[in-house]
Amino acid sequence: MPIRAHLRELRKRLLLSVLGILIGAVAGWYLYDQAMEFISKPLTQVTKQEAILNFDTIGAAFDLKLRVAFWIGTILASPWWVYQMFAFISPGLKRREKVHVLAFGAVGVLLFGAGVYSGLRMAPLAVEILTSFNPENSASFLRATTYITFYMRLVLAFGVSFLLPEILVVLNFLGILGWKPMLRNWRWAVVSCFVFAAIANPLPSPWPMTFQALGLIALYLVAVLVSYIHDRRHDKMSKNRELVKE
Repeated sequence: MPIRAHLRELRKRLLLSVLGILIGAVAGWYLYDQAMEFISKPLTQVTKQEAILNFDTIGAAFDLKLRVAFWIGTILASPWWVYQMFAFISPGLKRREKVHVLAFGAVGVLLFGAGVYSGLRMAPLAVEILTSFNPENSASFLRATTYITFYMRLVLAFGVSFLLPEILVVLNFLGILGWKPMLRNWRWAVVSCFVFAAIANPLPSPWPMTFQALGLIALYLVAVLVSYIHDRRHDKMSKNRELVKE
């Protein structure tokens, strides 16, 4: 495909992704109360001090409802926009390889869901540890927008981080990145995983960051293994074609 056609395809996929998120945000608007109750639960269950969410401006509650609605929409529409992401690269695949787009989309949804689930499990622990530094007999008056934004970013960061190894596999299937360079640069991959985990993880304890980084490293090694199998199969098929021609 020429560059102009790629740009049109990219615009199409982006518009379809945004449309899916907007539809999901409509559902998120009506699920706002349940989501706020779920997000606020760590403040009432795991904190020893009194914790109150407050809105410091007149429009803060409305702005927060929009953010939460789009956050819910992004999660609900993840099967749609993850598929669009991998459908964009389908023109670069051979006809028999386009079936992999569906596989990439399904695995991507599962990985993103696993990352979101990990983030949802990590968020209450983060609240518990961070609020444990408050003095005894004290009360926490938290800005609602700050707390909810912290919660949403943590969950989405975990979700997106689980997609990164699959992106490496896609680059391998496109012939852009081989398994040998991936394995050769494993040190950089380890450092990158720990840096990402340190940025995405707000906990002062090193163990949650370490566990997340080890999980990302394991996914990276799985990506290297899948790329190795694909490259070996591709090389074998290429040799067979050359033998047939001879």
